[in-house]
Amino acid sequence: MARVNKITGRATKKKTVRARARTGLAGVPMETWTACQSYFHMEVDRKDFAKVTKDWVKKNYSKGDAKAILANPEWNFTAFSYIPAAITWIDAGNSFLDMDQKLHGYQTCAKKKMDTLIETGKQVLKEKAEAVQEKSNVIVLTPQQKLFRKTQATIMTDLDELEDQWIEGENTTLDVYNRFRFHALTGSSIELPKKQIEGWLLDYSDAYHKRCEQAVEGYSHLERKELKRRIKACEDMLLDLEKVKASSKATRKTRTPKVKTAEKQVVKLQYLKESSEYKLTSILPTSIPGSMRLFTFNVKNKEFTELVCQSPNGFEVSGSTIKNVDIESSRKVKLRKPDEFLPTALSGSPKQLDTAWKKLTTKTGTPNARINKDTVLIKVSIK
Repeated sequence: MARVNKITGRATKKKTVRARARTGLAGVPMETWTACQSYFHMEVDRKDFAKVTKDWVKKNYSKGDAKAILANPEWNFTAFSYIPAAITWIDAGNSFLDMDQKLHGYQTCAKKKMDTLIETGKQVLKEKAEAVQEKSNVIVLTPQQKLFRKTQATIMTDLDELEDQWIEGENTTLDVYNRFRFHALTGSSIELPKKQIEGWLLDYSDAYHKRCEQAVEGYSHLERKELKRRIKACEDMLLDLEKVKASSKATRKTRTPKVKTAEKQVVKLQYLKESSEYKLTSILPTSIPGSMRLFTFNVKNKEFTELVCQSPNGFEVSGSTIKNVDIESSRKVKLRKPDEFLPTALSGSPKQLDTAWKKLTTKTGTPNARINKDTVLIKVSIK
């Protein structure tokens, strides 16, 4: 029917809007099976093959069997176009049994194919469950357990070998400090070896001083000279452990970020980072600015120095010079037996340090405030 244009007065034809062509599953022709099958083969995406087939499986199998079927690889549901085509044809109310006999097989083709996937799917599910179980059985060690295992496999093994050598009559010793460094162990690993060595020291001391009948009887085969040697070896190893602890503490990074000005102050500071002879490790030099006391040891002249700050703001560093030092309150002393005094300096309290200092027979002098390449930075104090 024509309409009259109000402006021109002319008759115009009404436009006919064509329906949009259907594609994919929405456009499957159902007039004949041949058309339906051909359309699936040529026009339907393979992912739609899987959708049609999987939806049919969920409707026609038990929950357990459906789960097993769907556990199979995806290609089982995308490889054949005739299976989703047959499912769609039957779901539309058609039956292959009413058609030519050679087409009757399509009536059950989907079920026959899916039935074969039940057992293989169950095997897939079983393997997945075993993999999950195996993963859940993995034991994750805590940091403490990892540390314990490493300590047992390293320094404790060294101590066991030392004990075996002693049993065989060998006059051997163990440099515990350097063995810790060799195994990359820190102060957190000293408790186990310390307990072991302290046990040995107690037994040998009881036997040597005849404080325990069992110890005397147990080590009656050893001469007093050998007992004394082993006591000294144990004491040296315990001292090494204290040095390891102090060394680890000295190099431990502080939690708070370093003050930038402190880093700039110590850029040109020359000092001895580590002494293998005395088994000492310098603290980080950035801890000097702002501290109130600094303890150092010169490995060349064996001088132990205590620098005291006179400023409430602490020390400052300029090149190799420590500034704000109270020379009158500061002191230095030459150590005849550094290995006996240094452990107290490393881990002792101020009172213990003063007591040990007073026992020294060498004269106390006035230090300068300079650090050189032979100086180990022992520790600092904020008081």
